[in-house]
Amino acid sequence: MEQILIVDGYNIIGAWPELSKLKDTDLEGARDQLIHMLAEYQSFSGMKVYLIFDAYMVPGLGKKYIQNKLAVLYTKEKETADERIERLVTNLMGRRKEIFVATSDMIEQHVIFGKGALRLPTSELWQKIKQNRREVRERITHEVTTRKNPIESKLSDVDKAKFERWRRGQ
Repeated sequence: MEQILIVDGYNIIGAWPELSKLKDTDLEGARDQLIHMLAEYQSFSGMKVYLIFDAYMVPGLGKKYIQNKLAVLYTKEKETADERIERLVTNLMGRRKEIFVATSDMIEQHVIFGKGALRLPTSELWQKIKQNRREVRERITHEVTTRKNPIESKLSDVDKAKFERWRRGQ
């Protein structure tokens, strides 16, 4: 079953303490950090992630671009992030698809639930991202400690002994 995660970008930025603090001085930096975090999450989890940013007061047609294999969408003029999320859920809904929407907006959660999507509270997504980061660090640490010398595992005991004698100058 394909799993899809749709994230209300500014809602998440406001809900996560690390990003909320950053947005007060550097909104673009908070957006970039969220994009980076979700790109890592997408790579590790295998979920397809769509990140929606509200451009309600910004003139234009809206845009979509891919950054680090993450789909980042900006809404059209006079379109809210909630409207874009609802439309995306409707378009993506299908057999063998499980769609999650990450937002703390209770009204939006009820609407998307009515369309067949599942809600993912912002705090739960934050916990999943932190857990994924820990697992990646553990995997890297494990690989580094277990594969100190990858060639050594391919050598016979006789060859290992021969190299050890050479190393010691014998």
